[in-house]
Amino acid sequence: MRAARWCAALAAITFSLGGATAAAEPQAPVGDVSSAALPSTFSWSSSGALIGPKSDSTHNILAVKDPTVVRYDNKWHVFASTANSAGSYNMMYTSFGDWSQAASAPQYYLDRSAIGTGYRAAPQVFYFAPQNRWYLVYQTGLPSYSTTTDINNPASWSAPRNFQSSMPDIIRQNIGSGYWVDFWVVCDSVNCYLFSSDDNGHLYRAQTTVANFPNGFTNTVMVMSDSNKYALWEASNVYKVQGTSNQYLLVIEAIGSNGRRYFRSWTANGITGSWTPLAATESNPFARSSNVSFPAGAWTQDISHGEMIRAGVDQTMEINSCRMQYLYQGMNPGSGGDYNKLPWRLGLLTQTNSNC
Repeated sequence: MRAARWCAALAAITFSLGGATAAAEPQAPVGDVSSAALPSTFSWSSSGALIGPKSDSTHNILAVKDPTVVRYDNKWHVFASTANSAGSYNMMYTSFGDWSQAASAPQYYLDRSAIGTGYRAAPQVFYFAPQNRWYLVYQTGLPSYSTTTDINNPASWSAPRNFQSSMPDIIRQNIGSGYWVDFWVVCDSVNCYLFSSDDNGHLYRAQTTVANFPNGFTNTVMVMSDSNKYALWEASNVYKVQGTSNQYLLVIEAIGSNGRRYFRSWTANGITGSWTPLAATESNPFARSSNVSFPAGAWTQDISHGEMIRAGVDQTMEINSCRMQYLYQGMNPGSGGDYNKLPWRLGLLTQTNSNC
């Protein structure tokens, strides 16, 4: 997700976690943690729009987008970008016990915390277990983060700090007219990795050690590239597949030949491994309107920037491959005009062809 966008015509369950005190390490998921091989094709069923804008006297919000989500303390905690009537971005937080309560749940605008006003967008939330601390990763033009020991208190997030103080040379040399966007952190037992995109057909990765996190992100490399920049656009997610020795799933948002957003996918043995296509084409996508059913009506033709429902909350970003779910952004297919004012809403995909 970026602040200024290209022509709008082109753009035209659950696991339950045991409760714990805010500063204590969250407990592992309860119940079946078995895993199965990822399928080579996917099919999904979508909810209707679950979370939309809630304006107040100082926030005239048109869109809620780019969600990140964890299940903790018997609640869903959702953070997302907001876009206002001026086309400016910040972020919001909401929590609720069940998805049926999502629409009515209060929303807290994070510019009221020390995160502050100005451009903040595309959040990712996780619990960094070595420090007993929650991290919210987001973009401010640079890869930024805030921390708290209490995810239940949105006012407690710290002021922004940066993972990297400037754009690495390799990105500067390849970004063209794109934007440096959509930062994603995932860690193994030794290192933490910072993924990012450039809206110009490239995926990047920097790294530091778990012991040094959040400092020391260097060695930025290009992980993947495509001569068609829309085929490798933005919004990358990297997950460890629970129950496997070292399998990782990568999903990246693309823009299809019809101008609509969808996701492609790859797998690798290790975060730094070679990525092999899984469901990675328009005809066999990871998630696209063509492989998503809408029992309540097709409210969107875009399956765009979001996050998988995870098996835990920590920095390893583990998912269970049984009955996967994905919280995503969509919008009314008839919407158009300025990209930054499009009416994005959040919906939930549930996989319907699990191998489990």
